[in-house]
Amino acid sequence: MTAIIGVIMVLGSVIGGYVLSHGQLGVLVQPYELLTIGGAALGALFISSPMSVVKDVFKHLPQIFTAKEDSKAFYMEILTLMYELFQLARRSGAVALDAHVNRPADSDIFRRFGAVTKNKTVLNFICDNLKIVIAGNIEQHHYEAIMDTDISTRKHHDSLAGGTVSKTADALPGLGIVAAVLGIVITMGDINQPPEVLGKHIAAALVGTFLGVLLCYGFVGPMATMLDHQAASKQARLKVVKSALMGYSIGLAPILAVEYARRAIPSNVQPTMEELEEGMKSS
Repeated sequence: MTAIIGVIMVLGSVIGGYVLSHGQLGVLVQPYELLTIGGAALGALFISSPMSVVKDVFKHLPQIFTAKEDSKAFYMEILTLMYELFQLARRSGAVALDAHVNRPADSDIFRRFGAVTKNKTVLNFICDNLKIVIAGNIEQHHYEAIMDTDISTRKHHDSLAGGTVSKTADALPGLGIVAAVLGIVITMGDINQPPEVLGKHIAAALVGTFLGVLLCYGFVGPMATMLDHQAASKQARLKVVKSALMGYSIGLAPILAVEYARRAIPSNVQPTMEELEEGMKSS
């Protein structure tokens, strides 16, 4: 939603300021300049990236406008789920978790936490790392290293889309200059035309530079930043789960293990200790 608001504000400010300064709006409508810049940028994206990354970029772009920020309620679901799993393991042993983590879709515990089970990355991270606990004893530093490796691998993959879009944004001002130079070449071919004709050609060429800079700093660059924020949110979720699992692995009581995880939640959506305790009592 914020991305849509931002697009409206950018267009409204730039076009509104131009029109209020008595600029002719029709001059800015240069579809061939846009074709040159946009097509060249897209081509550069294909040249610079393997197809898997290109597909990942186009998969993530709609999420800029549709994805929602993680809420306190979402993190409370994670904490409550982890608490219930730890409680089960404490009462019946870690082996009791086996049926739940191997078939979470059939688990009466997992089914109660729809927001978590819909997030396949978080769900798989929980199940995969609990399976290690069930499999047998593992030293804490090895257990932490396994989870850190998983998180690091996912971080690298999640950062590819934002980094690729950022590099594409960096190319746009230069491609705008390319479009402008082509416009000047066309102008020089009509050098014998009247001044009003030459003026239109020059204006069209300058719009190429304008579009390249606007697309870079007004749209594509901010999109890359938003993708980076979304990647950071994915990492935050996994770090919260990791903290809970580490608390459990060192022998903390379930409530203390999830309190350990609560401290890893971003401060803007972090529940208080009282809210955590109330949530656990309700559970």
